[in-house]
Amino acid sequence: MTEPGRNTCNGEATVSRITSFDLAAAADQFGDANLLAAGKINLIGIDAIVERLGERWAQRRDQICDHVDRTLQRRLGALGYHLRISETDFLICQPELGRFSGQAACLQILRDILTYFIGDATRADDYVHQVTKVSATEIQALPVRACEVWQGEQMEREANAQSPPPRAVDQWSPFVALDGREMHVACHLEPVMELKSFRQIGFRVARRVLVAGSNESLTAAMVRQLPLTDTLRIDLATVAGGLDKLRAAEGGERQPGLILPVSFTGLTSQRGRTEIARLLMDASSLVGRGVICEISDIEGVPPGALLHVVSLIRPYCMFVVAHLDASKPGVAVSQLEGSGVQAVSVECPQQLSDAAFLRWLKTTLRTARRVVRSTVIYRVASPRQAALAAELGATHASLRA
Repeated sequence: MTEPGRNTCNGEATVSRITSFDLAAAADQFGDANLLAAGKINLIGIDAIVERLGERWAQRRDQICDHVDRTLQRRLGALGYHLRISETDFLICQPELGRFSGQAACLQILRDILTYFIGDATRADDYVHQVTKVSATEIQALPVRACEVWQGEQMEREANAQSPPPRAVDQWSPFVALDGREMHVACHLEPVMELKSFRQIGFRVARRVLVAGSNESLTAAMVRQLPLTDTLRIDLATVAGGLDKLRAAEGGERQPGLILPVSFTGLTSQRGRTEIARLLMDASSLVGRGVICEISDIEGVPPGALLHVVSLIRPYCMFVVAHLDASKPGVAVSQLEGSGVQAVSVECPQQLSDAAFLRWLKTTLRTARRVVRSTVIYRVASPRQAALAAELGATHASLRA
């Protein structure tokens, strides 16, 4: 890291460039343009320890970095996350905190670390930076000014005390995608029935991804082509939007369950799993029986990778469901053996005659039964087709609005 000058309220802020040969993991977890613009990604450096220890640093490096890692895990809470990117530098994101509150936390953490190892925290203010750019080849950051941080933290605290809590979805939608388009995620609740009794067991959160300034609505295939950061924001906006809809629809009576859709891609990153797990826990408090996590875009995913993701998200929900591509359900089913999913779901193709619907349904159910016992069919055209689905062995369905 390029060493900054002493950080004072009257000093000029200069850009600090931190380079590395391998920043792919950092770009994946910390490259979100919206978090960068909001000042929620920071970098701390333990250079002062290296300078004080001199030749002893090489011997104590691993011990010290392990201590820093454990400290960050403990202090950042459930939503914060971090990544070590060099011998001395650690990236930190605290998405639930404001810009100054997050920087104040970083300053205090670094002061505590320096005090623990060298008994002197005076240089902590020199080695906390607000990150402005993260790519696979470099990280750019601006030094923070401690006096501005403490003043800003106080203002954020006062503003938070006076403001009503925002809707959950407003944190994620609308957003500006990496290609410059502004996108908006529109959600609605779709009733889901158990076909054996034809009784509603809860809702499924359905969504549309819209491009601002046009009538364009992204198809599922278009969404799959988006970069990871955009896909994750769509996932989070979908889940958060569904929770807002459920809260608004509550009339004093809780629904038994809620099916929340997320993409496999969104669950592969640490940040994605952290945010989605938090929303799943929030959802659990709004329903009677529990939350079902539905993982989509699993086609082509190695079984081991799917099992890993399912095992990580499983503690936060009642069931995990795999969502299949309606045009080729057999492609993904072969990957589900031993993956930990407990059911599959699929969206019914539109404008099918009863005969064509039966042919498609028989093929789909025959394929699904090889690995799971429960199958959910979304957007069935009519109660008659729902009854046909029940006769052939489908367990749950939703009707097209």
